[in-house]
Amino acid sequence: MRSHLDRDLDALKRDILTMGAMVEDATLKSIDSLLNRREDLGNEVIAGDDAIDMKELEVEDKCLKALALHQPVAGDLRYIIAILKVNNDLERMGDLAGHIAKRAVYLAQHPPIGTPKRFEEMAGIVRTMVRKCLDALVNRDSALALEVVKMDDRVDEIHWESYEELRERMRKECEIIDLAFHTISAIRHLERIADHAANIAEDVYFMVEGDVIRHMIETGELEDN
Repeated sequence: MRSHLDRDLDALKRDILTMGAMVEDATLKSIDSLLNRREDLGNEVIAGDDAIDMKELEVEDKCLKALALHQPVAGDLRYIIAILKVNNDLERMGDLAGHIAKRAVYLAQHPPIGTPKRFEEMAGIVRTMVRKCLDALVNRDSALALEVVKMDDRVDEIHWESYEELRERMRKECEIIDLAFHTISAIRHLERIADHAANIAEDVYFMVEGDVIRHMIETGELEDN
């Protein structure tokens, strides 16, 4: 017979998956809005932010109640702690998707200046990271979580290249400074989404393996490449 804790953990899993789906949808739409100058998608993302915030509060409340009522230990405790941390990262990702959408809406109302050369590559990597970190959570897959963590360096590299590319354009084309600034801001928000996806992957690794992967990378126990 299944315990009350098991049922509550199943409910938590469903809720965090719903939250993850909402955030993934917002992220994809914000990227599409920026790439394809889709004001409608940008406005949709902005309007949906409150629903993500409400879901985050609901998941947090259920986690705290599970901790208080069941006093879980070992794997169950790690699972609830991981869900709490993932929940926070997802909410921040939703906020960042909203920030990208706001920039995209603004840019769509002005003449196009284009995106940096590797931006679509960066966007593709971030999409993959978001999807895979959620898949790792669902399947408790520590190997997939590690893969996501290692992808973050590529995003950081392209983010820096894109910043330098736009900064050089701003030196030569004074008329695009305002629009380039908004583009740089959107790219920075996208890079932060990747950071949060990596954070989620680290939490999944901890949940499954009981090891703090961030410290393992810093000490060279795992190759960060």
